[in-house]
Amino acid sequence: MNFSSIDAWWWPFLFILIAGWAVTDCWRYLGVVFGGRLGEDSEVLVVVRAVATALVAGVVGNLIFFPTGALATTPVAIRVVAVAAGFAAYLALGRKIIIGIVAAEAVFAILLLATG
Repeated sequence: MNFSSIDAWWWPFLFILIAGWAVTDCWRYLGVVFGGRLGEDSEVLVVVRAVATALVAGVVGNLIFFPTGALATTPVAIRVVAVAAGFAAYLALGRKIIIGIVAAEAVFAILLLATG
């Protein structure tokens, strides 16, 4: 069975739902089962946190330097300045993620409007 084996309007939605669940939720459940037995400072969780942080950094780096869609039409300098401003706001204003996100978006929008 593959994606094009059923010709119904609902099939793509069901396929995405099943495929999305199969590759994410089962690993989350396994993480809960096995992670509950590990100490918070165990070496395994340190490695898992490091890999997760590296993946997020890779995604952010790709969004900054190799964007697609509408973001690709914006200058790279604006994207870099916005991320730097968001990170600075995050550090300066209590290490709250929402503050960093809002600051980065605001700087991005202001710079984009100023240059546009």
